[in-house]
Formats: sequence, structure tokens, C-alpha cells
Amino acid sequence: MSKKEVTLRVGGAAGDGIASTGESFAKMCARSGLNVFAYNSYQSVIRGGFIWLQVHAGKKEMYSHGNDLDFLIALNQKELERNHKDVADNGGIIFNSDKIKTDKIEINEKVKLFPIPVKEIMSKFGRNPILQNTVTLGTLVRLIGIEYDALWNVITDYFGKKKKSALEVNLSVSRAGYEYAESNFEKMDFDLECDYNKHKHLITGNQSIALGAIAAGCQFYCAYPMTPASSILNWLDAKSAQTKMVVKQAEDEIAVLNMAIGAGFAGARSMVGTSGGGFSLMTEAVGLAAQTETPVVIINSMRGGPSTGLPTKTEQADLFQAIGASQGDFPKIVVAPSDVRDCFYTVIEAFNLAEKYQIPAIVLSDLLLSEHMETIEMLDFDNMKHYKEELAKSNGERFRRYKFTENGVSQRSIPGTEGTIFQATSDEHNDFGDIISDVFTDEEMRTRMQQKRMRKMGYLLKELPEPKLQGDSDAEITLVGWGSTSPIIKEAIDVMQNDDIKVNHLHLKYLVPFHSDVVNNILNNAKNVLDIETNYTGQLSRLISMETGFSIKNKLLKYDGEPIYAKHIINKIKEVI
Repeated sequence: MSKKEVTLRVGGAAGDGIASTGESFAKMCARSGLNVFAYNSYQSVIRGGFIWLQVHAGKKEMYSHGNDLDFLIALNQKELERNHKDVADNGGIIFNSDKIKTDKIEINEKVKLFPIPVKEIMSKFGRNPILQNTVTLGTLVRLIGIEYDALWNVITDYFGKKKKSALEVNLSVSRAGYEYAESNFEKMDFDLECDYNKHKHLITGNQSIALGAIAAGCQFYCAYPMTPASSILNWLDAKSAQTKMVVKQAEDEIAVLNMAIGAGFAGARSMVGTSGGGFSLMTEAVGLAAQTETPVVIINSMRGGPSTGLPTKTEQADLFQAIGASQGDFPKIVVAPSDVRDCFYTVIEAFNLAEKYQIPAIVLSDLLLSEHMETIEMLDFDNMKHYKEELAKSNGERFRRYKFTENGVSQRSIPGTEGTIFQATSDEHNDFGDIISDVFTDEEMRTRMQQKRMRKMGYLLKELPEPKLQGDSDAEITLVGWGSTSPIIKEAIDVMQNDDIKVNHLHLKYLVPFHSDVVNNILNNAKNVLDIETNYTGQLSRLISMETGFSIKNKLLKYDGEPIYAKHIINKIKEVI
């Protein structure tokens, strides 16, 4: 039976053109009507190192970058030696036979080898080493049966704005690789059911976050470059003239959040983006936003820690950092989107809730979610619901900016509005904004003001959708996860259902405030529970225990910098049950 999906890994060193090769294949698949999930495992060096990009494509929805490989394109000897064991039976390895030798490597005899004499093929086109990638891509397209025109279109788009000679040579070289495969290799048994008239949208999580900010009416974005959040800054900056958004790179993350709070205080919807190290610098200002009741959205795209840690690797270890950011008790929301599409809508929701409740909204992504490419259906820009705040106007009396209300939310005013002058200070204050802790601390006022702010959390919780159990209610095991683990868990569940093992899934998106009663009821009715996270301490399971008293004994925790694979989850499920 022909294979309906394909998993490709391109392995090489920084500077070998791995990203352009893998992304070209991903774009070609998306423009051929296929669903795509692509992940780039890279290092922080500019040249050298061990890097691979993996693409999983097919007609059905893709939940991860795949498990075992159908194809490996090895761009150097070391990457062949490192990656050949990941190629599945009846898979193939494509390589430049002028540079790479296989005679001293024990490669699975069921794996097919496709040596390409690149020097011979390129003898007409010059000696640019990077062109070997285009040759191998042409070979791959022929082997899996995608029409050459699909590759031709991608190359034309990529090189169309460059020198005409660069376009022509890449088209010629790709065609030569295709024809060499046609003459020398048998086609592999793939039927991907391409639809060349249907083009899918292929974007990253960070691009989705940026689009969500635009759709939400963000007027000010500020950041200091920090992987893996940097591309939000780059993307929004490139679109700033078109969107009229003020995009600012500040000198450090301390300035970043303080500038955004200033923009929010002036009435502009504002957002910042960083990773854990930068968020550490922001934490004092998170408290300032809470004390002044100024809305702001904070994106923390997590990477491996502590300190500089793993700058280009993924991890979910900043949950408690977000929960405990800044000193004292104050209202906030912490939310974690689960996939690329969800990033878009989550950011819009974060803006609305931040403004409605006048609180900091922290959105937790991670490197896997932020940087991987995924095909999605068209995002809905036409039916966006924006919270419309009723701003204060003068009523002839002194303005009570922090007026005591039933839900804790007081009217804001735009600076300069006549009759609404007030103090916005980092100190505790009364309902006018006057400091109450300089000469004499007014204990009663402090108590009332703290209760006022914290009342927001109860109303906020009621507004957030309750978590729901996905799958059979009578499952043998319940999988619990958050953030980017969700799609991978779905993939594992699909496999288990084919094996007639009932598995369901509790995915937690809203982490602060927390639906304690709902989660407690679901978990206490589960036969077995397995927590799945990419951190060392099982931070979500600890939060669940704190909020509900329910202790999850079974855990699958991965913290080597790479994502969890569906096969890891499947093996752990079988072990538990």
C-alpha cells in the first residue's frame, strides 16, 4: 500500500543552507494541497555545528514533525553518521557521493541509498557548493512523485527578486537532479494525493502571534532581541509602515516593559516579547502594571534554562516564573496557546482581557511552538471581537481612578482628559491614587484596595472557558498537558485508538486563574493519569497539586532541548497501563 505521508530530515552544518532546503520542501508541499508540520533543530553558532530541519507532510492534519524518517538528505559525512539510524525500513538516504562515503557505516540494509554525483551533474553550472541542496531537492521530488512544476514555482518565488542568473541556475540544477533520479532510481511507493490547485497557508507560531497582535489593534510593540521571540520583533517591524504600529527595539528588557506600560497608560494597546532571561528582567515592571492597573500583553517564548541555558532549544520550564513574576499578590492572567492557529486567537483574547480587567496578561509559548512552521486554514480577521472600554470623563468632582467597584475594575482615563487628573504610582494608594504608605500607612485602605484588585480574579475566572476532557470518558488513561504538547498528544492518541486502547486528554490552556474544581473532578474520575511536559520538575503537575490536592504519580518529562515525540508518549502509556 502506497504511503500517504512523508517525513524528511535535512541534516548538515550552519551555513549549509539547511533552512532554505527544508523550507522550500515545506512550501512546495503546502502549495500542493498538503498539510505540513516542520521543525528546525539548530545551534547558536553561525557556522558549523550539527543542525537538522524535519518536515512532515501529507493529506491528513499533521500534529508533529514526525517520528521515523522516510528520507534523510545528508549534507556532510558527520550528519550521515549521526542521523542514518533514524531512517525507517524502506526509507531512503540522499547524499552527494563525491563528498560522502557509506562503505564504513553500518546502515540498515532495508534503507535505500541514493548517491548523487553532484560534481558531474553540476559541471555545466559552476562550482557553488550550496547548489548541491537544490540537486538533492530535485531528486527527492522525483522519488516521491510530486510534479516538478511545484518545485519550479517555489524556486521561482524564492529567487525571483534576486539576480536573474541565480534563478536560472537554481532552476537548471533542480531540473538536473530531477532528471538524474528519473534515469537512475526507481520511484518510491508514495501517493501523497497532491492537489496542485489548493494552496495551504504555511506560517510559524511567532508569525501567528504577530498577526494576532495586528488583529487585536496593537499600537505599540517593544522588545529586545532574544531567541526564540526575536522573529516577532522582526516581522512586526517589517510590517510597521503598513499597520501603523509603533515598533521599538529598546536597550534592554527592563526598558522594554516600562515603555510598554507607558504606552498602555497613554491608552495604546501594547505588547512585548521575550524569553525567560528577558522576562526575568521584566518582572519588577510586571508588578508596576498590576499596581497602576495598566493593561499590557507579555509574550514569553520559553527556551532551555537556567541563565543563558539552551538559546536555540525548547522547554516548558517558565510556568512558575510567570506565576510568581514580581513581588506580592496581584491579579494577572497566564495563558498558554497550544498550536499555531491558537496563537492568533489567544493573543487577541489576551489583549481583550488585559484591557477589560486592567491587568498584565502573560502568554507562554516555547521555541517549538514559536518557530515551527505549520499549515493552517485561513484566520478569521473579519469577526474579531474587541473589548471597547468606556473611558472616564469629567463629572465635576475629583476623579477616583481606583474607585471601589463590585468587580474591582475602575474607569480609566486618557492622560490630558479634562477633570481626570490622578496619580499613578508604584506605591500603594487610595481610590484617588494618593500614596498611603509614606508618613502613615492606612491599614484599612490597604486592605480595601488589595481586595478590590483581587476581586477581578473571580470575575475573570468565570469568563474563561472551562477545560474539557477530549476523547472517551471511559478511557483507560487520561493524558494531561499544556502548551505545545497538545498536538503531539493528539497524534499519540490517534495511534493508540488504532490499537484499540482508549485514551483521553485534558489540555490546560488557562493556568492563572485556575479552574480548580473542574480539574479536580476530571482527574478524580480518571482510571490512570499521565502528565506530559518538557521540563524537569513537572511544573503543571505541581500547579495541579497546589490548586486541587490531586497528585499525579505518572509523568513523562523531557528536558534535553528537543520536543517530545508521539512514540515517547505511546511507549509511556503502555508502561503505565
